[in-house]
Amino acid sequence: MQISADLLDGIVLAVLQHDDAYGYALTQQIQETISVSPSTLYPVLRRLKAQGDLTTYDQPYEGRNRRYYRITPAGAERLQDIETNWAGYKQAIDHFFTTRANPTKEVPHDK
Repeated sequence: MQISADLLDGIVLAVLQHDDAYGYALTQQIQETISVSPSTLYPVLRRLKAQGDLTTYDQPYEGRNRRYYRITPAGAERLQDIETNWAGYKQAIDHFFTTRANPTKEVPHDK
């Protein structure tokens, strides 16, 4: 199943609301639940930063710098909007699955 860009934005923001993370660690955290490649995730991080939803800072690690991502107040607001939209979307979609599992009327079948 393909994940929409808005949903992937929400997943990234949701992970970062708990703690800052560098790109590889963020990818690993997300991959524990869904399949996403670094080549998909890094453009999302760049876009979220350009939109003002994330900021970055560098931390030295074993002689080089790691770029950490941090959610901004604007990113936290965007996450809240995504969560609200997702709740409505999920409820609407769940209706179809619930109806399919517990049909209330007979659907005619071709013979």
